Amino acid sequence: MSIYATLWALKFPKFGEYHHACEWTEVIAQGVPPHIGSPTPGFGYERGDPFVDFLPPPVGVNPEGEAEYMRAVVFITKHTRKGTPRSGQEYVDPLLTLSGREYSSLSFGQLHQKICEALRGGRPRVAFECINPDGTVTVHFEDGTFQSSAE
Repeated sequence: MSIYATLWALKFPKFGEYHHACEWTEVIAQGVPPHIGSPTPGFGYERGDPFVDFLPPPVGVNPEGEAEYMRAVVFITKHTRKGTPRSGQEYVDPLLTLSGREYSSLSFGQLHQKICEALRGGRPRVAFECINPDGTVTVHFEDGTFQSSAE
């Protein structure tokens, strides 16, 4: 059984920057309920939290297993694999992992920026794009490089 519950899925620019010919990728938000790994007695984790090495710290819960925030929200793409030698529940190279409290405190704009930064990785940001007289498009990046749709 999975420790994750799918919260939503949205399309984002594949490399975190929208431009004329960008490709799109689906980003999936996977929530980890608060009772997973909880230190609260009675939830099966009296011997310890088996997920502590790859999730934010566990949270205390009420008798029904509820808390104000989820334990975590893990963002993945459909190409992210699950299952490592350490744990079958661990995602291999997730895009981004936030605590439930942090996720709840972000506006959509702030969350969008964090996801786009994670998708961009070390790539330079788009500075501007030009639509050329022949209809091709050249995307210029902040590091001075460019990419043409004619290539």
